[in-house]
Amino acid sequence: MSVIEVPDPSDERLADYVRLRDVNLRKSLEAEHGLFMAEGEKVIRRALRAGFEPRSMLLTDRRRHALDDVLDSVDAPLYIVTEDVAASLVGFDLHRGALASFRRRPLPAVDDVLRGARRVVVLEDIVDHTNVGAIFRSAAGLGIDAILLAPRCADPLYRRSVKVSMGAVFTQPYTRLDDWYDGLQPVRERGFGLLALTPGAGSLPLAEALDRAGRDRRIALLLGTEGDGLSSHWLDEADVGVRIPMAGRDVDSFNVTAAAAIACYELVRTVS
Repeated sequence: MSVIEVPDPSDERLADYVRLRDVNLRKSLEAEHGLFMAEGEKVIRRALRAGFEPRSMLLTDRRRHALDDVLDSVDAPLYIVTEDVAASLVGFDLHRGALASFRRRPLPAVDDVLRGARRVVVLEDIVDHTNVGAIFRSAAGLGIDAILLAPRCADPLYRRSVKVSMGAVFTQPYTRLDDWYDGLQPVRERGFGLLALTPGAGSLPLAEALDRAGRDRRIALLLGTEGDGLSSHWLDEADVGVRIPMAGRDVDSFNVTAAAAIACYELVRTVS
């Protein structure tokens, strides 16, 4: 790895790292160049262990030796900058002092992701990157086999998603559905029962619905967007609506990340 000190935040070699909080710019830049960002030593190490190829790394003076133990295996430039240059470049105080730009890989086919899977989570139009990252972390930690994303769902490899997931997005199998309207049909055709998580009238307690389905039934749990929940179309497509029973006290549901964590636990419990 070549180590290069860069004193100017406008240096074109640092273009991958510019204005990391500008969501519109980053979506355009990362899509055009097929890259994603990893922030912090732990997340960078996890991306490397998962086999992602780095384009470059950026460390502040204070953290210049933080990744010395992995640099021999990295064939990409390492840029060293002052903390002032880093802040000017990325648009905030880079207190972790470590960033890396990695090359994206093509997403696998739905068939490949579902092959051998028994418990799957399907996200419909969850547009908050933090929520997507948190759901991936819960799914990976609790042993969900795969995640499917509707076309408008937020990008799991956006920097904020990667950071909140603590790198779980690198190892959790996932892909994106090609179509929203008929997107659930391929899942049903592969033998999955479709359970829609909703506090709506007529929904069954999740644990009860899973017990009725049996341990051998393949299950796909549908989670909807923040606030509005699942669309009426996906609710109609589901086999049954399910809910997490609430104790009352004027609380009728959890936010999507808390609900996902509880639901993932219940899903895995029924096959353990």
